[in-house]
Amino acid sequence: MECPKCRTEVVKYRNPCLTVDIIIECVTPAGKHGLVLIHRKHEPKVWAIPGGFVDYGESVEDAAIREALEETSLQIELVRQFHCYSAPGRDKRQHNASVVFIAKAIGPPVAADDADDIGLYNKNNLPEVLGFDHKIILNDYFTNKY
Repeated sequence: MECPKCRTEVVKYRNPCLTVDIIIECVTPAGKHGLVLIHRKHEPKVWAIPGGFVDYGESVEDAAIREALEETSLQIELVRQFHCYSAPGRDKRQHNASVVFIAKAIGPPVAADDADDIGLYNKNNLPEVLGFDHKIILNDYFTNKY
């Protein structure tokens, strides 16, 4: 790659993209408890933990709060950072590294933005197929691995 102004060769680095995923422990006004999962509107069209890309100039905490609101319509309270998942093959589209948070929310989750469906799940009723490495993440969460 070359600088368009001075024609100096510019080194181009390939780095993983930074994302966040949010394990949202939710209680609805009707008293139903569970973890919020979304069904993705775009490819891959699978059930997944809410999340997305961190914008330039945004902290991972702010990205988690923003992505949760955009996809689930829930205002969340971050409880803690859970773990970072960075295996190069975790997302078939490109190398993404995800900082995963645990959060709490009260209210009915509503699918929005990149989600076309939403639900509350627990360890015993997870969807058969989960996107990316989200089955591993939730297994780690349920076994308190981190």
